[in-house]
Amino acid sequence: MTFSQRFEEIRTGFERPFWVANISELFERLSYYAAFASLARYLHETLNFGVERASSLTGLFGGLVWFMAVFGGALADRLGFRRALSLAYLILSVSYFLLGSIGSPWLAPVRNAMPLVVLVSIVLALPALGIALVKPAVVGTTARASKENVRSIGYSIYYTLVNVGSAAGPYLASWVHQHVSVENVFRVAALSVFAMFFVVILFFKEPRQSGEGKTASLGEVAKNFLTVLSNPRFMLFLLIFTGYWIVFWQEFIALPLYISAYIDPKADTELILVTDPLVVIAFTMVIGYLTKKLHAFHAITLGTLITSLAWIFLIVRPTVFMAVITLIVVAIGEITQQPRYYEYISRLAPAGQQGTYMGFAFLPLGIGSLIGGKFSGWLMHHFGEEMHRPELVWWSVMGVGVVTTLLLWIYDRYMRRETGAAA
Repeated sequence: MTFSQRFEEIRTGFERPFWVANISELFERLSYYAAFASLARYLHETLNFGVERASSLTGLFGGLVWFMAVFGGALADRLGFRRALSLAYLILSVSYFLLGSIGSPWLAPVRNAMPLVVLVSIVLALPALGIALVKPAVVGTTARASKENVRSIGYSIYYTLVNVGSAAGPYLASWVHQHVSVENVFRVAALSVFAMFFVVILFFKEPRQSGEGKTASLGEVAKNFLTVLSNPRFMLFLLIFTGYWIVFWQEFIALPLYISAYIDPKADTELILVTDPLVVIAFTMVIGYLTKKLHAFHAITLGTLITSLAWIFLIVRPTVFMAVITLIVVAIGEITQQPRYYEYISRLAPAGQQGTYMGFAFLPLGIGSLIGGKFSGWLMHHFGEEMHRPELVWWSVMGVGVVTTLLLWIYDRYMRRETGAAA
């Protein structure tokens, strides 16, 4: 097939809903990562939460998204993708606007009516509802609005746009924070997704349904949840792998607070966080090629070890430059394990239950963020504010990663022996 023929296939292979949904997803990711990049310092420095509370709340923001995603697919199917996307972007625009307006005079009656931590917790939980609807709706639209011969390209476009949004978000947050104010980072994020609300209303047409199985109800999703819980091997793996995400999420939770408090209070932490997604965009294909002969579980273990050891650079020399180097290595570990993680889970799932198991593959991300927030908050308070030895924060984080790597190795050895004996 010539290049012109392939280009024509791509040009005609996607219906309009595909492009509308995926472009809107770019702006959703931009808004999410702009908010995430600024959140920890906003809570600590602007809303005056202590470092422990600020870290816990940041972990809550990241964690709830992945828990809600488990049930979001069933709800999006019931609503239809057009209604799901428009409702999601409306929820997100209100959520981000409220988050940036918590200290505003017009919200004073609400602030006075309840503890600030309760108000902030409620506002931080709201974006999870929106994002839980966006992801399955966009992925589902990609499947329905792509012809079979270009569907794999469609998913590549989706993945690329997600990463572009992930890189653009912290960059946008950096510019707004430096030139306007940190509160306006969340308001700009709100404006971004509010624009997508109108894009969906005006240009998105519900994609056709063809050749699909019966839509799962929320009750069936809950039943599937119990099915997953009844598989101790799978649950043990998810529990162990949660350690990876406890380590990984520190780039958004602890690292901005650490840089601001112990390296340079004027450092542009949002711009520093652009490092990870840029490395992912630039080197995913290269790392994938170099590790393609590794067994999936070995790639997961290796990626966990790389991400864990990355923090040694920040320990040896706590500077902004070394923070960037740390994030480059963290990203390399992420690229090494992430694609193979989903491959491993698809193989671990019993026949006919791959979809159910893949739906719950996000749980370690959510649990890791929730635990990681509380864990790093305690570390920053105890080792930083009380003992005045902040480097021990990263020794502890690295220790969690190394222990996780060891547990993965033991799990692999035991399960392989068990499988061999059963065979």
